[in-house]
This record gives sequence, C-alpha cells and structure tokens, in this order.
Amino acid sequence: MKLHHFKSLCLGSLLAVVLASCGKVAPVDHTSTLFVFGTKVEITVRGEDADLAEQATVQLKQDFKRMHTDWHAWKPGELTELNAALAAGRSMTVTPFLKPLLLQAKTFYDLSDGLFNPAMGALISAWGFHADKRPDGGLPDFDVIRALVAKNASMTDVIIDGDRVSSTKPTVQFDFGGFAKGVALDRAEQTLKNMGIKSALINAGGDINTLGGPTSKPWQIGIRDPKSWGVIATLDLNQGENVYTSGNYERFLEIDGVRYAHIIDPRDGMPVDHIVSATVIGKNGALADAAATALTVAGPKHWYEIAKKMGIKFAVLVDDKGTVYLNPAMQDRIVFNPKTPLKIVTSPKL
Repeated sequence: MKLHHFKSLCLGSLLAVVLASCGKVAPVDHTSTLFVFGTKVEITVRGEDADLAEQATVQLKQDFKRMHTDWHAWKPGELTELNAALAAGRSMTVTPFLKPLLLQAKTFYDLSDGLFNPAMGALISAWGFHADKRPDGGLPDFDVIRALVAKNASMTDVIIDGDRVSSTKPTVQFDFGGFAKGVALDRAEQTLKNMGIKSALINAGGDINTLGGPTSKPWQIGIRDPKSWGVIATLDLNQGENVYTSGNYERFLEIDGVRYAHIIDPRDGMPVDHIVSATVIGKNGALADAAATALTVAGPKHWYEIAKKMGIKFAVLVDDKGTVYLNPAMQDRIVFNPKTPLKIVTSPKL
C-alpha cells in the first residue's frame, strides 16, 4: 500500500481528496479551479455569497501567479535573481514578498536538524530536477554530487541583515519546492479571512489548508492507493487544520529500471528511497509542508525524533515495503480500508 503523494512548487501532488460535509445538511459550497504551480488548485468556499466566492478566486489567482513567478527555483523571478547574486558572491535586497520564506526556511532547517534544507538547490539541479518535465537524461556526475555534499550548503550559511541577504558560500542556491505550497496556502487562507470568508478549503494538488470556526463541520479527506486509485484510508480534517504529503514516486529519474526520486537527502546528495510518503496534519501549512519533507528524509528509524522536535502532533509514513508508521494520535483519526492488508507500526506519543 502506498499513500498517494508528491510535492513540488512546480509540479503538483496527486494526493486524492474527497470533500464531504460530515453533517446531515451541508451548507452550499462554491468551488472554483485554478491551474498554478503546475497543478490544479481547487478553492471551495462554504456557506457564502457566490459573488464573494468569485471575488476570492480572482484575488487568489493574482496572488498565486506572483508566487509562482517570484518563488520559482529556475524560471526568471526574484528567487532566481537572488540565487544568481549569491553564486556571484554578492548580496541582494529582497522584497517583503520573499523575505518571510527565507526566515521560515532558517527556522525549519534548525528544527529538522538540517534534513529540510532549502539551500541545496544546486544538488537538486545536478540531479536534473530543475525542469518542468520529468528528467529523462542519464545519471548525474557523481563527482559533482560529492563535491556539493562536501561543501554542505545550508541555511546556516545564509545571512539576513534587515532586507539584505548574503551567503558565506557561493554554493548556496535556494529551492523552496519543499514548503512553498505550504507558505502559499497559508497566505491564501489569510486572504480569505481578510475578505470575511469564514469556512473554506484550498486544495493544491492534495496539499490542503482549511479555515473555519470550532463549530464548523469537518472536511473528509480520502487517501488513495496510486496503483488502484481507490480510497485506502480516510480522515476527518477539522476546520483550521491543514494536511501535507511528501513522497518520492511520481517525480523521478529512471535509469535501467531504477527510479531515482526527486527528494534528495542533503547528507549524502542521494535520492531518498526508503520512504514512499509522509503525511502531516498541522495548523501551519508551511511547517506541515516542511515537516513532511524532513520526515521523508529521516525515514523509519528517525522520523519520530524529527517530528517531535518540529512540534508535529499527527504524522503517518509509508515505507517501500508497505509498512505504515504513525503516532497514536494519528492512528486514532485515520480509518484504513479493511480490504487493504497493512503492517502498522505505532510510535510513542508525540
């Protein structure tokens, strides 16, 4: 069994979502679809005037377009300008649109013991994952990979002085694919709140933010098996909770029947191959997104300690043998399809 996943700023995840009101009578939903970040984004506004829901869609479309441009790791925008400056040994003044991501990236890097490392864009590029299409070339030059690992570009090398950003190493190259959707949906959620919308769900290819008061009805989320596309598990996502999944079996380089996944372990520069997916529920989308990446890298042996350090309360991982790892609080919430045989390993409480 595999939880369906995938995360990248430019290629959307395919985590399945089943939206349903858990009450007997559901308020009217207004759903619109956008195509940004290379994936489908669905905005569902519940119990509001249709005109307000349309206004929200127009505003979010504008916001997402700018995010897609200025946070992109390899197309022209503010982030690529910053990467070019750092590679040349120069500092650069960044806008308030980009600076918060840099600050969050430093925080999440520290919390994850460096397993979430947005400064290793050069490694991701060396593997051929800085492209809009799935890589179809050969293996990278492993001398280059080893050299980049030895230089250990990390968020600790990044200096933020006011709005001025510099680096102690020219090999620092930012790639925010590991958490940019979380940041984007957090901002979208705040925009909806500012517009007076009280209940909504934003689904960016399976990464989800919700908003609503404590008395609002939950959203039911279905998790699909990527082989059969059937729903193999469900959980109720309460209003204000977010769910993010990271995984390694959709975007990959395949050579001689071997798949090299797009999630790279910063410690050795090699693709992660032991975890199929990691799913995290949290109140902060950016943190949940970053944590899902870090837990994927941490793997079966160390995911628990990283989740605990990052303050995660609900997490579930699936390894390449189909074993499910989760904490007791997540086990109490998730309902697996009884027709799917599973080996479940429950951790201590987080």
